[in-house]
Amino acid sequence: MEDTIYIFGHKNPDADAICAPLAYAHLKNQLGDNRYVAARCGNSNPRIDTILQRFKTPLPIFISDIYPRIVDTMVKNVHSVLQNDTCYKALKIIDQNDVRSVPVINQKKEIKGLLSIFQLGEFFMPKLSDERRMRLVRSSLSSIAESLEGEIHHIENLNKIYQTEDLYVRICAMSTDSFGENFHNTIPAKQSIIVVGNREDIQVKAIRMGVRLLVITGGFTVNPDIIEMAKENEVSVISSPHDTATTSWVIRTATVVETISSKEVKCFSPLERLDQVRKKVTAIDSISYPVIDANGKLVGMFSKSDLLKPVSKKIVMIDHNELGQAVDGAETAEIIEVIDHHRLGNPPSEYPIYFKNLPWGSSCTIVADMYRKQNIRPTESIAGLMMSGIISDTLFLQSPTTTEIDRELLLWLEDYAKISSKDLADLIFSSGSIILSASPDKVIETDCKQYQQGDLKYSAAQIEEIGFDNFNENCVNLLEALEKYRSNHQLYFSALLVTDINRQDSLLVICGDSIVSQNIKYPTTDIDNIFYLKNIVSRKKQLIPYLTTLIKTIDA
Repeated sequence: MEDTIYIFGHKNPDADAICAPLAYAHLKNQLGDNRYVAARCGNSNPRIDTILQRFKTPLPIFISDIYPRIVDTMVKNVHSVLQNDTCYKALKIIDQNDVRSVPVINQKKEIKGLLSIFQLGEFFMPKLSDERRMRLVRSSLSSIAESLEGEIHHIENLNKIYQTEDLYVRICAMSTDSFGENFHNTIPAKQSIIVVGNREDIQVKAIRMGVRLLVITGGFTVNPDIIEMAKENEVSVISSPHDTATTSWVIRTATVVETISSKEVKCFSPLERLDQVRKKVTAIDSISYPVIDANGKLVGMFSKSDLLKPVSKKIVMIDHNELGQAVDGAETAEIIEVIDHHRLGNPPSEYPIYFKNLPWGSSCTIVADMYRKQNIRPTESIAGLMMSGIISDTLFLQSPTTTEIDRELLLWLEDYAKISSKDLADLIFSSGSIILSASPDKVIETDCKQYQQGDLKYSAAQIEEIGFDNFNENCVNLLEALEKYRSNHQLYFSALLVTDINRQDSLLVICGDSIVSQNIKYPTTDIDNIFYLKNIVSRKKQLIPYLTTLIKTIDA
């Protein structure tokens, strides 16, 4: 749908950032607005997969970025011509559809050229001194007859009726003697098209000269003797229903488009970003540009003016409000809603938007509250997804971010989901260790958010484990992956919070400028840059405020 509104969780989504968009899209649809679609800009993980499998729900659609692309602005209903079509057909298309060029394609819809009004003008209106070009027709006898809507009386050498030839038009309205005297020797008779009315004397003389084609205008009946004479002299004969002037013009428009169209055409993919295409077309002098798919088939056209059209996609940001955590290209989008439970770092907007930020334990709590207030009963699967988001984000109501409303709504959802919170929590937290099931790079990126404080950018990832044994066995590789992530994203430092669900404690891994580690006051472990954080389990409410204070201390 053209007016689709995508609901995105943050990059590297956790369970809440997947479940909340699914639940909110369903709520919007239930309220009668089917434009809303749940989306994600990151990969799943074992915990998310377990939740979605339990409630038989597919992952939200994956969209890597929402930068405006050619497909968002191109003309999709393209009027084209085939290689062997005539200029007459091309001119009709240009006139009827108010376009300045038409793509030339083959039967497979592959681009073979581009025909513009300027090329047509140059062909049909050459310099007066260039008499040969003024008379030139690059066409076949079949195309000429079709354009004239005329009657074919004889075609010499039927094998060549579809063959494109260079022919030259000559109108004969003079006396027989003058016709003979003024017939230019520079144009051979076998390349000449003679256009004449019911002048049998001229017709006879043209046939005896052995011209390529005799066109008799005005819709006059052709004398059978003329036709017999033409056959004897190997001259083709067609009659035209038009007057002589119109006939000669139509013959010229029967020129095959392939012979005058541009062959070297720069084509674009529908998925190319508009900002990059704008730079490319500045160096390409063309009226319009074809858009082809991966198979080389024409799917659209655009002009430079199309690139100036305002194009933006509409999105809802849920479980985040900072552009650094949003889908790539969010700065180009129209953000129409924000639903979150984190600190404020929201982008400015040009106009008022719906912004709901509550200090609750999860975004799913906020969405569940909307269901209840709207008196809409969630389905079993949607209720289960919202329960999962609450349980995951609050560590089953043990996180310091947990509020009374989280407990209340989790209990409210149980009746609809037909599963107890305890059973669902056991299922979620026993879904396997991400450290054992994913590569170190994947572990770091699974639930990683980037933050900005002043001019400094940093990241903080979090994973939850049952005990620290898996981390201890893989800490060297995880440290290397964390440093690689920090370096690739040019961050001041990167942090990884490894939380023990049972003990409600965490390990903090830091990679970056040594001054950061030197100022951390928590106890160190046996390995440098790894700290033990007792009673710390929340990235949002405990770790980020601590890191914010740490940066201020370093700045001071």
